Amino acid sequence: MSALTGKRGLIMGVANERSIAWGIAKAMADAGAELAFTYQGEAFGKRLEPLAASVGSDFMVDVDVTDDASLDAAFKGLKSRWDTLDFLVHAIAYSDKNELTGRFINTSRENFKQSLDISCYSLIEVSRRAYPMMKQNGGTILTLTYGGSNRVTPNYNVMGVAKAALESATRYLANDLGPDGIRVNAISPGPMKTLAGAAIGGARKTFKHTDMNAPLRANATLEAVGGTAVYLASDAGACTTGEIIRVDGGFHVLGMPQPENL
Repeated sequence: MSALTGKRGLIMGVANERSIAWGIAKAMADAGAELAFTYQGEAFGKRLEPLAASVGSDFMVDVDVTDDASLDAAFKGLKSRWDTLDFLVHAIAYSDKNELTGRFINTSRENFKQSLDISCYSLIEVSRRAYPMMKQNGGTILTLTYGGSNRVTPNYNVMGVAKAALESATRYLANDLGPDGIRVNAISPGPMKTLAGAAIGGARKTFKHTDMNAPLRANATLEAVGGTAVYLASDAGACTTGEIIRVDGGFHVLGMPQPENL
């Protein structure tokens, strides 16, 4: 594949080799893209370093998306290396693990604000900073969501609200940035065995349920999500923006479990 040859992109949110962000990064690198990465904290930096090296990247920067100065410094560093940016992948979300179980009504004010800030508002912040590097030639901004944004999923709780806000932000950003040729889309995989997914109460049961009931009788793979991201960032995705692209084995079309699982 060479769909992204000559394109440069920033990947935000790789936690380890099982991260959805890493599946996207690997697919984009295989498609010819040149990559830069952000991480938060020394521990994640150590995990990321060999992965970045494996796809030929030596640009890694520690970023706290709740800190304007940290974001400004990261994008200043990126601009010093690249004049333009072709795509940005926002794979950042957070909520207190203790509130990803039990009842949604018990969500605390503090965690609600923090979850919305990191999981949704950060997309707006990074898009604002990426915009000057994209407006000349156009570009693609991608984020990650989940079906719990519009259908109640046990224990997903405040993250469902945050992802609903993220999807709405995707549409508004797509409209804002469209005149400059910048496309904004979200990919919505089904449950996946990731570090983030493991924090949600009952994750194994949710994964098994969708695996057994999705029309394809399978959950998403990193390769499938990565391939979707490559399409959206490539010239083939030139007329796709403001979309929530589901990569969930078709689970979102169901109204009930399969007959054998009722």
